[in-house]
Amino acid sequence: MLRHRGFLAGAGLACAVVTLAGCNGGSSSSEANTEPPAGTTTTTASVATTTAEQTDPLAGAGTNVVVGTSTAKAAALLQRVAIGHHDGFDRVVFEFRDPGLPGYRVEYVPPPLKEDGSGDPVDVAGSAFVVVRMEPASGFDLNSGEGVLVYKGPKRLDASGAGATVVQEVVRTGDFEAVLNWAIGLEAKVPFRVTTATSPARLIVDFDND
Repeated sequence: MLRHRGFLAGAGLACAVVTLAGCNGGSSSSEANTEPPAGTTTTTASVATTTAEQTDPLAGAGTNVVVGTSTAKAAALLQRVAIGHHDGFDRVVFEFRDPGLPGYRVEYVPPPLKEDGSGDPVDVAGSAFVVVRMEPASGFDLNSGEGVLVYKGPKRLDASGAGATVVQEVVRTGDFEAVLNWAIGLEAKVPFRVTTATSPARLIVDFDND
């Protein structure tokens, strides 16, 4: 059993970008076309319509568990993570190298948070915590010879550099046996919405910051 981690800090101004991942919608961005385009699958507790989203950027948001099935042909390889602040919501983006997304489960969990495999406690800033579990997924490609590190960003991202007001920290809590877990620390328990996008493949979690 192997665990692989990569470290390379990156930051933006209006949108904290790790290895150039972007956010868009209501605030400036260093990279365009990062919102889910028209026709992109939207997964929420109750799916919002396009018209509703024009008046409410978090239409359909809630605090219930959100799950999705895998559309990737193999283990999805994480290559970028980004945090952004926008009018009405803070955003966390998980971007993958190849087409398709892993299966995912996004849910509030009680502390203490623990690292996969070792079970060691993991400190995450905040008073409420959402864990994003992605499977099969990894930040390391084991199918290319001796293995290639794909995610080269840090395992701990401070959200203050993005100007986020409800998201405080995003921390990797596991990359173990094709199960990838990231914990999102929040100032308080707030509604969230999960969307997906293509070109590149992205899993996007937005948190109400009003």
